[in-house]
Parts: sequence; C-alpha cells; structure tokens
Amino acid sequence: MKFDNKNKPKGVTRLFLALRHSLRAFKWLAKNEAAFRQELILLLATIIALPLLSLSFSDSVVILCATLFVMFAEIVNTAIEAVVDRIGLELHDLSGLAKDLGSACVTIAIVILGLVWAAVLYNYFFS
Repeated sequence: MKFDNKNKPKGVTRLFLALRHSLRAFKWLAKNEAAFRQELILLLATIIALPLLSLSFSDSVVILCATLFVMFAEIVNTAIEAVVDRIGLELHDLSGLAKDLGSACVTIAIVILGLVWAAVLYNYFFS
C-alpha cells in the first residue's frame, strides 16, 4: 500500500481516524507491552488514590500529568524500539543506542513522577 500525501483526510474525518489509530495503539500496547500494563495499573492506582488524599485540584492535576508523562515516555520508547526492529534485528551499536535512549526517557519520566509525588506529599504533610 502506497501513502498518498495529496489526499489525506481532513477535518472531523481526520480526527476520527486519528482517534481510531490511537485506540488501536493503546490496545496493542496493553496486549504486548508489560511495562505499559504496569503503567496502566499505576494510572488506575493514582486515579483511586488522589481523591482519598484530599489534595488540591492543582496538586492532583500535576500528579496525574506526571503519571501520564511516564506513559507517554513508554509509548515513545516502544515506538523507537519498533522502528529499530523494523530496520533490522541484527545487533548494531546505533540500534542499541536508540533503544537505550528510549529507555533513558522512561527513566527520567519516572524520576519526574517520583519528585512530583515527593513535593506534593511534603507540602501535604508539612505545610
């Protein structure tokens, strides 16, 4: 199948197709990526915990965004891995570097999430 750059969908049709593609990607991630499944559990736990902690709306939004950012980084990491594997499965220094960099993105996102939780909980308990 050849991509037709001149006849791309527009307007609401484009938005509908983009949503459909995104949902297909989420379904694939949930089925095939253990890390993404763990992050879905983390998101669910966060959604359940936030109302129980009686945090401010802005603190809750920041924590929720930081949690979603971890998931975003995981999706980018998985996309990098898919492209590298599409190019070739043989071991190559640049392929390994690309995958390591994607993993580093996830690690930084997790550190950000930890710092956000620490800051919010510090203010919650000591302010």
